[in-house]
Amino acid sequence: MKLTKLFFTLLIAFSITSFKLPPKDTIAAKSAIQQREFYELKTYILKTKQQEQTTDKYLKEAYLPGLKKLGIKNIGVFKLKPNATDTLKKIVVLIPFSSMEQFLALDKKLAKDKTYLTAGASYLTALYSEPPYVRIESVLLHAFSDHPLLTKPTLNSPRANRVYELRSYESATEAIYANKIDMFNAGGEIKLFDKLGFNAVFYGQVISGPKMPNLMYLTTFADQTSREAHWKSFVDSPEWKGLIAMEKYKNNISHIDITFLYPTDYSDY
Repeated sequence: MKLTKLFFTLLIAFSITSFKLPPKDTIAAKSAIQQREFYELKTYILKTKQQEQTTDKYLKEAYLPGLKKLGIKNIGVFKLKPNATDTLKKIVVLIPFSSMEQFLALDKKLAKDKTYLTAGASYLTALYSEPPYVRIESVLLHAFSDHPLLTKPTLNSPRANRVYELRSYESATEAIYANKIDMFNAGGEIKLFDKLGFNAVFYGQVISGPKMPNLMYLTTFADQTSREAHWKSFVDSPEWKGLIAMEKYKNNISHIDITFLYPTDYSDY
């Protein structure tokens, strides 16, 4: 009996001395990973002025207020900068989610909101012969580890003058795509953007979209002149020259799409 008690006493003592709490930096790192937001980039493609007006009214008076009642904030709503080659109008909505569960529950919760249903009635009950848009395109993203939360830009210029630059970088394979993400995080590309004042809103890896594998990010500038000056400082910086000279980061982009946007009057930023 005494031997049995001694055995359990020693076992407990060994367990206590062997168990170690993870270092604080490890806990912080795991917490940061857990806090990484998800984003839906929702693009309404429009053909007529009436469609634009109907969708604008719905977003401003029903959709954004409905999202905010559910605790979703910092919603961006943007339109394309005038371009002679564009034949269709677009409204781009950027919605941050704290989790995938929040994203998946959104439509069901909005369907129970009577205020939302009333305010958005002209859009929600539109006839098949008079749709409020041509199509909706949706891209789902997960924030980068080095920029886990959306950042509202600090710009004081008139909204119509602002340049919000949405970039999509495609890679030839999944492995090469992972390399480009590493270039932003461990390689220091995000830190360089921060240092040079690019006012980045988000950096996200696309987890569902039409151009995978790809990543997307949004930087913001007071106007076109500011945009050009910032990019010149970026490509001329010794940090960037050193980064692109590294063999491990070569040829990790196969295609780039750049879209210039400006915020609507009802956008949160």
